[in-house]
Amino acid sequence: MNGQEYLVTINVPPLLEESVVDCLLAIESADGFSSLTVSAHGSEHENLSLAEQVAGRKKQIRFQMYVPEQQLSVLIEHLKHDFSGAGIHYWVMPVLESGCI
Repeated sequence: MNGQEYLVTINVPPLLEESVVDCLLAIESADGFSSLTVSAHGSEHENLSLAEQVAGRKKQIRFQMYVPEQQLSVLIEHLKHDFSGAGIHYWVMPVLESGCI
């Protein structure tokens, strides 16, 4: 691993999936990414439909990607600019090691 890398995880509402895919493909700092459907659980219910409140979970699309330290702020600022107020939740964690086996 050359330089510090970070694992960026982004949870988005399903309606935004294609827009986020297009955005990430256009950003050079996102050198490939994975996506999967997840169930988000939490205590805040005001943004949940009645069915989601009964089920106790909300369907989300999760994107994960490795991002070099020098490109991390570019990625986050781009997402904030394009999706402000869209209900996207993200977190960033340092990668201690990665590779292919």
